[in-house]
Amino acid sequence: MKPPIKSLADLKPKTPTKTYAPPTPKVSRQQKAKVLSAAEKAAFLASRPDLAKK
Repeated sequence: MKPPIKSLADLKPKTPTKTYAPPTPKVSRQQKAKVLSAAEKAAFLASRPDLAKK
């Protein structure tokens, strides 16, 4: 008889998962994105005609 088929969950080590991990230094160094206002976005797109929708 063949042995029973093992699933991937059976092969993985049983480690408890944490629901929250403190941010790593690399994550906390990332800069926050600047959200453009409607006027700023219009001015930027007007200065870049190559980005205009076709």
